[in-house]
Amino acid sequence: MQKFGQKLRTLRTHHNMSLHDLALALNLTSRSYISQLETGKKMPTAELVLKAARLFHVTTDQLMKDELELDTEKTSTY
Repeated sequence: MQKFGQKLRTLRTHHNMSLHDLALALNLTSRSYISQLETGKKMPTAELVLKAARLFHVTTDQLMKDELELDTEKTSTY
């Protein structure tokens, strides 16, 4: 789970999304929360993990399990 923030940043940048864009897509009011997730200062809620997985068409396991890598070539655009 320590790599969640790195994976979220990878997906966001792969899809050319700003922090603001991702916050809007996840129905969040603040982009600073996304920044804190990406830097590991905050841990995601189960609801946020599910929303992010659906948005980027990846599994929750891919986001949460450090031993699983993302295949950004297979993720589709939101």
